[in-house]
Amino acid sequence: MTTLQRKSVNPIAHLSAEDIEALGRELDALRDEFLASRGERDAKYIRRVVSVQRHLELGSRAVLLFSLFPPAWLLGTAGLTVAKILENMEIGHNVLHGQWDWMRDPKIHSTTWEWDNAAPSEHWKRAHNELHHVYTNVVGKDQDLGFTIMRVDEGQRWRPLYLGQPLWNFISACFHEYAFAVYDMELARNLRSRKRRRSPEFKARLKQLLRKIGKQVLKDYGLHPALSALTGSWLTTIAANATANLIRNLWSHSLIMCGHFPKGVETFERTSIDGETRGEWYLRQMLGSANFDGNRLMHIMSGNTSHQIEHHLFPDLPSNRYQEIAPRVRDLFERYGLNYVSGPFLKQLASAWAKVFRLSLPNRGAAKIAADAPRPVAGRKRPATRWQRPGTDSASTDLGPRVRVGAGA
Repeated sequence: MTTLQRKSVNPIAHLSAEDIEALGRELDALRDEFLASRGERDAKYIRRVVSVQRHLELGSRAVLLFSLFPPAWLLGTAGLTVAKILENMEIGHNVLHGQWDWMRDPKIHSTTWEWDNAAPSEHWKRAHNELHHVYTNVVGKDQDLGFTIMRVDEGQRWRPLYLGQPLWNFISACFHEYAFAVYDMELARNLRSRKRRRSPEFKARLKQLLRKIGKQVLKDYGLHPALSALTGSWLTTIAANATANLIRNLWSHSLIMCGHFPKGVETFERTSIDGETRGEWYLRQMLGSANFDGNRLMHIMSGNTSHQIEHHLFPDLPSNRYQEIAPRVRDLFERYGLNYVSGPFLKQLASAWAKVFRLSLPNRGAAKIAADAPRPVAGRKRPATRWQRPGTDSASTDLGPRVRVGAGA
């Protein structure tokens, strides 16, 4: 997984600067076409998903009031697990991207949605939308790449600590919502500096995080079990909530692994994004993301991150459109001679985990030669604000009046 700039065979060497900008214009046109076609069917879709999720969660929590009985425990736990995954992936993740802001519905809007997760929505939007989606797979810039605790590229200096990264990764997966909440706070960076850890901004963010974690713990392990105590099921209800959270965490962590770690996905040097153009940004999203195959249920349960490539190209498009747009994106890959990384879910996940294990060890052979090669030198810097990255602008705080949603809204 050595960075693209250090590969002996450059997979984009056949593209000229003009080709890359032409690719960017084609993707701009495709995005504009789908943005203009948003309408009633999209609004019905997200409202239906929200309704199903809420009824499923409410029904499952009601069943768990009687979780002392094994069938009720199994049914309630399964339902609650699915409800939590739906809320985090197809609803929360995509609402917080601003995919549904165009509906002007204050109940389904990126500025008002607070999701069922330890990370406050405000923190997550900054870490995910403003950092990960802008600096996708740039080693040292994209903190989602290895979650700041793993070695993710042969070019990174190996240390004995990395021998434990398969274990750290598994623990991170089990407590994924908390690991990401801490990562969004950039604790390692802020706690190192006395000035940063004492700053009013950091203290306010930490207070906000602790308050959100408290609410999550109280809901799952306080109020709900307290209601179940009336039927003698409080201990089994605690176990059900813990199980649902664990499965949700393992699932969401696996989706991230499949989206940016499988074989064939490229990483990039920090110097390579100096003065990056719009076409170059699009190209990096194409090369730094991966899809996995699945049916409609798999797409919904993954929040349509099964179409991670399309999501990174068009993060503000409604998620239900990614399956529709994917064949046209794949056609662009073929016409421009690029590798569209996709495969079965288990194959992609296994490939990602194999990379975690491999990079926990020192470089050998060709990987060592590539890592020891001179680092690329930064080129001429151009203004970083020459263009607006698609879908990475701050979400509008103006909900505006409710309007009838129709074609072209």
